[in-house]
Amino acid sequence: MATFQELIHKYTTDQSRFLVIDDMLVHYRDEGKGTPIVLLHGAFSSLHTFNDWSKILQKRYRVISLDLMGFGLTGPNSTGDYTIGNHIRVLKRFFNILGLKKAHLGGSSLGGWLAWEFAYRYPQRIHKLILIDAAGFVDRETMPLPFKLAQSPLAGRVLKFIVRKSILEQFVKQVYYDISKVNTKLVDRYFDLFTREGNSQAFIDLVNAPFQDNTDFLKQIEHPTLVMWGREDAWISAAHAYLFEKMLPNPELVIYEGVGHLPMEEIPALSGKDLMVFLQKK
Repeated sequence: MATFQELIHKYTTDQSRFLVIDDMLVHYRDEGKGTPIVLLHGAFSSLHTFNDWSKILQKRYRVISLDLMGFGLTGPNSTGDYTIGNHIRVLKRFFNILGLKKAHLGGSSLGGWLAWEFAYRYPQRIHKLILIDAAGFVDRETMPLPFKLAQSPLAGRVLKFIVRKSILEQFVKQVYYDISKVNTKLVDRYFDLFTREGNSQAFIDLVNAPFQDNTDFLKQIEHPTLVMWGREDAWISAAHAYLFEKMLPNPELVIYEGVGHLPMEEIPALSGKDLMVFLQKK
């Protein structure tokens, strides 16, 4: 397992910044100029999932991505509270510290769940909403294997096995449809940041945190919302895309054929172009 100093050296850029929320040193990137767009990654991931999108978006927007608590270089919260409510509280603090009065907000998977709940609670802080293979409609029967394992009574021991690089590589291949795009550098990034000290336990705490089904909130989110989904998503079925489309008052749905759980990683040029078109609509 790499040291924190080694991870900082390997996974920060000139645009990396840190700020303090609770007892966490929150890692984020702030790139480009213009109307801000805040991007939230999913579980098992980090802000690096938006690397390619950031290059596209920063030509016209101020692109802010962050490592959520329990993930990436931000790492764990000593309270062990990874409920959706606490994630949203931290995100609001992040908005306030950066002076973001209003921004576009996008999220992938878990980040998508946080994005739509944040938009419901603080509608005045959001311009447009982007949901990428977003979570929120919880179906325990089809829950991905890492999440099921994290709910096991032996989760702590199980995860020590899971985080072997060869096993984690299989999980990465589950979220990609075109596995030829899963290379050593990508697997190393997921492995290094998931095994950052405290992150695997944070994942267990997240999966086992109490949650409330708030999907009825979607009916009251009036922001223009782009729902993006990979047809071959093995972690959250594309059937959920149509649930979001049905419940949101002002949705626009794009389904990508032959794409998995992470369109912004697997097809960044096409999905990024579609996002730019959506953001520029009046």
